[in-house]
Amino acid sequence: MKTTADPVRDYLAAVERETSALPAGRRQELVADLAEHVEVTRAEQPATPVGDILAGLGDPRTIAATALAEAGVQAAPAPAPTRRGKVHPLVPLLMLTVPYLLVILLPDVYALRVGSGIFRIVGGVLLCTSVHWRPRQKVIGVTVIGLLPLVAAFIWNETTIAPAGELPALVGNLISLTVIAAGSVWLWRSRRA
Repeated sequence: MKTTADPVRDYLAAVERETSALPAGRRQELVADLAEHVEVTRAEQPATPVGDILAGLGDPRTIAATALAEAGVQAAPAPAPTRRGKVHPLVPLLMLTVPYLLVILLPDVYALRVGSGIFRIVGGVLLCTSVHWRPRQKVIGVTVIGLLPLVAAFIWNETTIAPAGELPALVGNLISLTVIAAGSVWLWRSRRA
């Protein structure tokens, strides 16, 4: 709140601000009544400090609440606090995408596959707990980026449905990577600011 050298003016401005939901005429009347009360009290009790006179009137919020209740006006609700994410929205997307790419490029490194799985699980948890996406977007994102490639890889590696050979495996990996990239781009564009 900006203050001036005149505490009475600051007090009346606070009352006017707190009663902004009142009709203009009623608000002006209330502020004028308070200003008149302060002037009369100062004239009758010149030794009383202005701060004591204002304290005797009460807190501007209390005065506003009383005036709004008497007028039957619902006070405007306080704006909800803005939740800020502690983790940048790019972090879960990278944790879900980059490890998959590394496993495709270096498929024979077992430690990389284990680390990739851990990174992707943490990325999925960060995505699900993030404030940057709505619940529906989180479900779609985890499904498209996390689960579909996992299910596709399992079916490809553990069943005889997929054709054998280097070229079909490369095509399958490129399709999975394309789905992951498209899901990440969609999540990035649909995030809340």
